[in-house]
Amino acid sequence: MYITWFGQSCFKLQGKEATIITDPFDKKVGLTLPRLTADIVTVSHDHYDHSNVKAVSGEPFVIKTIGEYEINTVSIRGIPSWHDAEEGKKLGANIIFIFQLEEIRIAHLGDLGTLLTDSQLEHLGNVDILMIPVGGTFTLSGKQAAEVVSQVEPRIAIPMHYKIPKLTEKLDTVAAFCSELGVQPNGEEEKFKVTKKELPAEETKVIILKP
Repeated sequence: MYITWFGQSCFKLQGKEATIITDPFDKKVGLTLPRLTADIVTVSHDHYDHSNVKAVSGEPFVIKTIGEYEINTVSIRGIPSWHDAEEGKKLGANIIFIFQLEEIRIAHLGDLGTLLTDSQLEHLGNVDILMIPVGGTFTLSGKQAAEVVSQVEPRIAIPMHYKIPKLTEKLDTVAAFCSELGVQPNGEEEKFKVTKKELPAEETKVIILKP
């Protein structure tokens, strides 16, 4: 599987069974998406920087509600969560998506704004790759995100939704998150290739992707 990050919470997950795009954003954020095609598009919540489905060409299956789905042998589950610490009173609801692709279990937390509940952790199960917001302001702060990583104990953590060049939204950089986990924010990769056999066996590995 190949994983590419375009900024914010937008990833391309490219496997043998299907290509998935998560949370495509509008150019109002200051970033521009390349031409994208996909079999599946997921939307964690209906904000302009996460729901620009028209940026993805073709006729993808669009998922923007909680529930269980099976598309092209890819299993997807959307579970409810909150965008803020006040049960959505400020920013509304958020969907956590769990993908089973090429025997790898991936959790995309969208714009999660709180620590995870026991029920959510039970739904997540044994996560291989965790895509987690770390930039604060609208989501988890770097410190909170590190706590969520400790809750989930994924084999790989990929930070997202943080300050990068050209982004107009006022977010923190990835540095605080890395500091909390005791890792250095270097070695950025433009595309991350991973197989089930290549997943780390013990401590969580942090992968910083270059948009």
